[in-house]
Amino acid sequence: MGNAPPPQPAKLILMAWEATIQNLKSEMEAKHAAREEALKASRALIQTSSKCIKNIHRHNFAEAEILLNQAKQQAQDARKQVTLHPEIEYAGYLQDAEKELVEAAGCLALAQGNPLPAYEELNVNATSYLNGMGECASEMRRFVLDQMRSGNLPEAERLLHQMEEIYDDLTTFDFPDGLTGGLRRTCDALRAVIERTRSDLTLTKIQQDLITELKSAKKS
Repeated sequence: MGNAPPPQPAKLILMAWEATIQNLKSEMEAKHAAREEALKASRALIQTSSKCIKNIHRHNFAEAEILLNQAKQQAQDARKQVTLHPEIEYAGYLQDAEKELVEAAGCLALAQGNPLPAYEELNVNATSYLNGMGECASEMRRFVLDQMRSGNLPEAERLLHQMEEIYDDLTTFDFPDGLTGGLRRTCDALRAVIERTRSDLTLTKIQQDLITELKSAKKS
């Protein structure tokens, strides 16, 4: 066996340690800056998506489209911050913001009778997309009720059918909640929304048919 190398001078050891600490500080400062920028962009994304949904319910589709494009850009800005620091993505706030984007994009497509956007088109991860679409289907209950109040039952039926299709497809993702981001809870909430909406629509149709029959009886 050879002799062990002599210990390095204490000064060199201390210099190496100080260099390590300085490098770590620089890395953590960069991560912190990226986190703050991602948080800022995520908050802006949530606010813009919320405004988009409000305009959809008001049938201001042109303004909603503008806001949706703005939200997509904000989502890109937020995601840029996690490209070099992937661990930031797992903090959760980016996924929550992306869900809002998916919800807005889905609601606009459903309201206008357009195909639902693919998750690749929105550049979000699968978990954000699945849960966002579940929340989108729940949000459309309000739109369905507005159509019912205006007497447009065929449109209300079309939207309810699409809500049901989204639910049916989401329930096929039978994976652990840790992988799907709690998709099972989202689906449970959506199922309750669909049941209430179907009940409301059925009652409205019965009432409308009764009114029609009464008017026909008066004419005869």
